[in-house]
Order: sequence, then C-alpha cells, then structure tokens
Amino acid sequence: MCGIVGYTGFQDAYDIVINGLRRLEYRGYDSAGIVLEGSNNKLEVEKTKGKVDDLVNISKELKGTAKIGMGHTRWATHGVPSDRNSHPHLSNNGKIAIVHNGIIENYDTIKKMLSEKGFTFQSETDTEVLVNLIQYFMDLNPEIDFPTAVRYALNEVYGAYAITVLHEDYPGILVVGRLGSPLAIGIGDKEYFIASDASPFVEFTKEAIYLEEGHMATISLENGVDIRTITENSKIQPEIQQLKLNLEQIEKGGYEHFMLKEIFEQPKSVHDTMRGRLLVDEGIIKMAGIWDHLERFKNANRIIIIACGTSWHAGLIGEYLIEEYARIPVEVEYASEFRYRNPIITDKDVVIAISQSGETADTMAALKLAKEKGAFIYGICNVVDSSIARITDAGSYTHAGPEIGVASTKAFTAQLTILTLIAFKLGKHNGNLGNADFMSLIAELDAIPKRIEEVLNTTHEQIKEIAKDFVETTNFLYLGRGYNYPAALEGALKLKEISYIHAEGYPAAEMKHGPIALIDENMPIVIIAPKRGHYDKIVSNVQEIKARKGKIIAVVNKGDRQVSEMADYVIEIPETSECFSPIVASVPLQLLAYYIAVYRGANVDQPRNLAKSVTVE
Repeated sequence: MCGIVGYTGFQDAYDIVINGLRRLEYRGYDSAGIVLEGSNNKLEVEKTKGKVDDLVNISKELKGTAKIGMGHTRWATHGVPSDRNSHPHLSNNGKIAIVHNGIIENYDTIKKMLSEKGFTFQSETDTEVLVNLIQYFMDLNPEIDFPTAVRYALNEVYGAYAITVLHEDYPGILVVGRLGSPLAIGIGDKEYFIASDASPFVEFTKEAIYLEEGHMATISLENGVDIRTITENSKIQPEIQQLKLNLEQIEKGGYEHFMLKEIFEQPKSVHDTMRGRLLVDEGIIKMAGIWDHLERFKNANRIIIIACGTSWHAGLIGEYLIEEYARIPVEVEYASEFRYRNPIITDKDVVIAISQSGETADTMAALKLAKEKGAFIYGICNVVDSSIARITDAGSYTHAGPEIGVASTKAFTAQLTILTLIAFKLGKHNGNLGNADFMSLIAELDAIPKRIEEVLNTTHEQIKEIAKDFVETTNFLYLGRGYNYPAALEGALKLKEISYIHAEGYPAAEMKHGPIALIDENMPIVIIAPKRGHYDKIVSNVQEIKARKGKIIAVVNKGDRQVSEMADYVIEIPETSECFSPIVASVPLQLLAYYIAVYRGANVDQPRNLAKSVTVE
C-alpha cells in the first residue's frame, strides 16, 4: 500500500526516483508524485492522479536537474484520488515537502488546532496536516532545527506512518521515520536510497538498514545516517544487512504479467520452502522455530491462527492440518476482528500469524494484543526482517521469493507448505502421527513440486480455452469440502480480485442452505472434487447442480469418471493425499482467474483498489 522512494547522491535523482516508483507499482496505487531539490535549493514538485507514466508525462523537464529528491505512489485513504490529494505535500510556507504511507488517526484534532493558528489546507489528506505541524514547531521556536521539528511532530501524532521529508533551508538532508509501515535505507558508495522495500535500489547496492519501529533517521552525504528513537531522541547504532534480493527476481522474465510468472514459479517456491527443512532420507523435519519451542506447542491449550485475506485461507487449511495430525485445538481468526472483540488469550496459548509481506497492519495490531496477554507468538511470512518477523518469538520464512503481483499465488502455496511441515512435525513429536504414516506423508510432500509442475504443463492451454467462455460472466460459485473448502474460498477470492467478477466460495454442503437459489443455466460453479476425501458427497452436490442446469467446471483427479461425466468442463490434477489437495488444486484455479481477467482486459498485476502490503487498519 503506497510506495516511497528517496535518493541523495551523485546520480540523477529524477531517474532514480521514477524508476524506483515503477518498481513499487505492485503495491497498488492511484496517483503518483515527485519532489526534487533543484537550483538554489528550491523544491520542484509534480504530482498527478493516475500512473507513474502519467507523472513522467508532466515532469520530464525535471530530468537532470537534481541529485536529491523523493517520490510517492498513493493509495487513497483520506480524500479521493486526485491531483491535489496526491503526494508530495508542501507546508504552508512552501519550504517543507513530505511523502507519507499510513494513516494519522488524530489528524482532525491537529488540523483544527493548526487552522486556529492560521494554517490553510489545499487537500483532504492527513499527510498535509503532518507537514504543516512540522512547520508549526519550527515557527514556534526558531532555535529548533529541521530534524528536531520532525521528531516533535511525530511525537504528537498517532496511527501508522512511514515518512520522508525535505526542507529547502536544509539542503542535502532527508529525514525519515516509521511507525507501523516499512522503510528501508540503501547504503551505496557516496549515495543513499530510501524506499518502502529494497526493490527500488537492489541494482545499486546490496547493503541496507531496515528502520526499526519508532525510529527516525537524518540522512546526508556529509554525515551519513543518524538514527534516533522518536520518543527519547536516543542515538541508535544502525544494523546494516546484506540483501539477498536480486534484480532478476523482480523482473517479469519473459512472462506477460508478474502473476503468471509467479504461478509458474510455484514448483520452485514450494521446493525452496521445504529445502533444508524436509529431509526425507533422514526421516526428519528440521524447523528451528518449532524445534526450539516444541514443548510450548505441545502443552498449548490451543493454537490461534491470525491472518487476513489469502493468508486467512491458508490458516483455515492449517487448522485442518494441525488438528488432524497434531491433535491440538486450533482457532482461525481474522486479524481485523480479533483485537476488537475482547478475545480471551492466556500465556498457555500459541498464536501463529501469517502474512506474505510481514507488514499487514491488522495482523500486527492483533499480535501486539496477543503478546501483551503473554501468548507465544510464531510468525509465517515471506519478507525477511519485516515487522511481523521482528515482533514474533519465533517463526519461519516461506522463501517464496519476491511476489510482485497483488493477487497472492506462490506465497499462498508456500504458506500451506510451512503449515504442513508444522503439523507433521508436531504430530510426530506428540506421538499422534506414527512413524510409518509420517514417512509416507513426508515422501509425498517432497513430491508435491513435481505434482504442481505436472498441473502447469497439462492444464495451462486447456484453461486458457475454458476462460474464454466466461469473459462476460457476472457471478461464480466455488464449492469444496474438507480441506478443499478453504481452497474454494481462495479460488473465488482470486477471481474477484483480478477480474472484478463477483465470486463466492462455500462448503459444498452449504449450497443447499441458500446459494442453490442462485443456480441456473447462467451460473458457473467451480467444484473441487478429488477422489480422496468426501467424494460421494461431492457427487451428490454435482447432481443437484445439474438438475438446475448450472454450468460445472470440475477439478478432479486423473481418470475420474463419475463427476467428469456430469461436468461441462473438466480440469484434471494428479491424485494426492487429501491434505495436499489444496496445494495442487489451487494452481488451476489461479490460472482460471488469471486468464478470465486477461480476456476481460483487467490490469492483472495491479487490480483496482487493492494493495499488496496493507499497512493501514
């Protein structure tokens, strides 16, 4: 959600910022802007509703004019997408510029105070309030310098933010700060980069500082990076990390869209998630985060899984896995609801947080509450050194690699892989999973990347053709039972996210309790019907659908006859144990959503109104 890029050094700041904003387009946005410190240190600002290309069209003359600057892609929160609500925002005196991710929750109170002091506002945003609050502190006491004024202002606001600020009276200086929204500082040779993640500067440096929660930094070529706490102004020794990200990972590699590339990367991403953890020949699962805390898991009253969106669907499947194989009670909660219902949490509970980005604001807030109550916190995320990774007591990275497409694909199957490993590890340790069954299951899990590859190779072209028949469709139903009920939810989510077709997922048995009223010859129903599980019940559901002339797209095992003979479209997947079927079945559902969206002309990688990293509650 939103993207920040900043630069100071010897290169053309315009090029660095614009190219950096392009790298952050995957996060989702509706407007873009840039500010440069030009000749005589004057701030040059251009911003517009629309895409980075629209910004380039109005700002080309700024190319080559500055060595320091910053830019922003905005996802609207306060105020509609418009030129005037776009970032950067300037203070009333025109000397201070700011870009901001997040939400200032008490902006209205501060705005009223500033209005009484004579400040005026050109936009509807909370961000313009913050930049004028910085000016207010500098006007109030001329002895206060620019970084101090920023710190004073940040101590007056609450909410979530990552900010970068320029002041024309303090040339060559960038001030940044974060609370609840990520910010990275790239350390180059006589140059510094600022970005919401490392992708904008990965080609220039492999060294980065990930600004910690509640910290701010003053950055200049003369004095380097000075990091301090926002509340106490205590100086912090920065921890410089080596980036593992490379340029190839964040480029399309010949695919039309990042989403298609990431769908086809799943054999590798699932394998990488298991690599070093699943040792089939030795008959063991090695997971440091679990191994070091096995007794905590074993003796837990319950496990609470907290997540949002696609990660919540993964959590539902994790509930099935852990309860079946480890026999530990599991509850799955929407993070956005969890903290607001006064939940009962004790120090006997284990909380597992799942987030692709590791920055999901609702999940972070729920974790903080659980931590305050004494629960043990375990994280599953994809982004190294993300906020959730830092707040948890232990955890596992999925190692799926950068996921640029807003609609999650490979991160989802990687999350399922981690949850499967956890369930098998705990089940073996608890004695609920016998050695023979354990060995059989881990051998089958080890083969899942090949099963995914087989699905991609055998269904890709077929699904392209199926998708053409549903370009004008307005509604879909997705049905599954057992492990495949959450897979149906995820399939429906993928379709609605990127094609804008209304789609709902249901447990197949619940069809009779309402959704069956919607079924007619115009209603397509995707039904996940593998042989293992509840096949006979699924057959009955299919018969009920056919009696009402619904169009059936069936995902079945190879060689299936009964469901296939009743279905209008058949997509075959390899047979697996029931617990693995959501991983394998999700792949054709991802392809189906992708191609329907492509044929409808939708922006697959950047669907409207959505953001990759949701850093506001």
